[in-house]
Amino acid sequence: MNSMAIEVLTPRYGIAWYPWAVQYFFMIAVSYSALLLTVPGLIFGNKNYQPLARVALLVTVTCTLVGPVALLADLHQPLRFWHFYANLNTQSWMSIGSLLLPLYLVMVLAYAWLAWRPAMQEQAQEPGWIGKLSGWISMGSWQAPRWMLVLAGLGALAFAFGIMLYTGAEVAILKSRPLWHTNWLPVMFVLTGLVAASGLVVLINRLMTGNDEEINRQGLKVIFVSMALAAIVAALWVSEGITGFSPSVEAAFESLQGNAEWRLVAIYGLAVGIVLTLATIAMLRRPGWMTRAWIAGLLAVHIGWTFRWMVLMEVQTVAKNTSGYYQYAVEAGSSGLLGIVGTFGLWLAALLIIDILVPWKKGLQAGSH
Repeated sequence: MNSMAIEVLTPRYGIAWYPWAVQYFFMIAVSYSALLLTVPGLIFGNKNYQPLARVALLVTVTCTLVGPVALLADLHQPLRFWHFYANLNTQSWMSIGSLLLPLYLVMVLAYAWLAWRPAMQEQAQEPGWIGKLSGWISMGSWQAPRWMLVLAGLGALAFAFGIMLYTGAEVAILKSRPLWHTNWLPVMFVLTGLVAASGLVVLINRLMTGNDEEINRQGLKVIFVSMALAAIVAALWVSEGITGFSPSVEAAFESLQGNAEWRLVAIYGLAVGIVLTLATIAMLRRPGWMTRAWIAGLLAVHIGWTFRWMVLMEVQTVAKNTSGYYQYAVEAGSSGLLGIVGTFGLWLAALLIIDILVPWKKGLQAGSH
């Protein structure tokens, strides 16, 4: 009896998203998460949270300015960004995001401008070019009513929730990637964004505002709550795969079965999460340790960024059409290491420019309750 063997060949596709995507997803998540941290102090006018809001607003503005730059770079041909507007598609989350992102940027800048304006008007009275620039930016000496700040803040929040939805949905909607195709992914993006934003607030508090203990305490509380919620979400995520409740999560687990590298990644992620959680508990329980909160802050930023790297980059190394894994090495050029360092360098430049030109450490137009 004749036997016939059929060999099926499938092409090896290169990764579609480069580290620029990680930088965008990280920056925009820190942006909208830090915006949430400004709500009690700025929108609700609670004096106890105004120092936290002061630092969080700086984080929001800088990350909002830099995030879209990374997104444009990830388009591979940035000058074609206008194609999104010339060919709108309401069925595409990316197309919806192209509408939400500019509006979010405008509302964040309006919110920050109204919050910083009283201090800039005061600075405008000083001699020198910074005083003149402050007078021009503050657009006169008229007093902006508080309702304008609240309205701008609520508008920024509305678009922030849209950003949360679209950045999570545009990844989770891809059925070809079982590791992405789950409703838990957008939730984890938000929770790890809160962890990273709070950590960055704590770091800036240490470096730029005198290490205010109350800011550290409030930031560590947000980190702890976010990590606890992330642990619950992760447990539910894993349980869906183990029980077979979610075919997509079950398929995702099967695609990683027997892979030692991914097993080490899971162990590392669990270990870092436990260390951060225990560190925040220890610092909150021992006031004397509060001055070292920057260590937990640095670890929190690491977790927020690393989670996005694993989701957006490492998942792409899992073959979609065949068994096995692709090899990916970070390049040294603009699509790799240089792009990562350059994005953080641009963020640092934005931070320093605002610190020089804007008296953000002074009182905000926040009112009180």
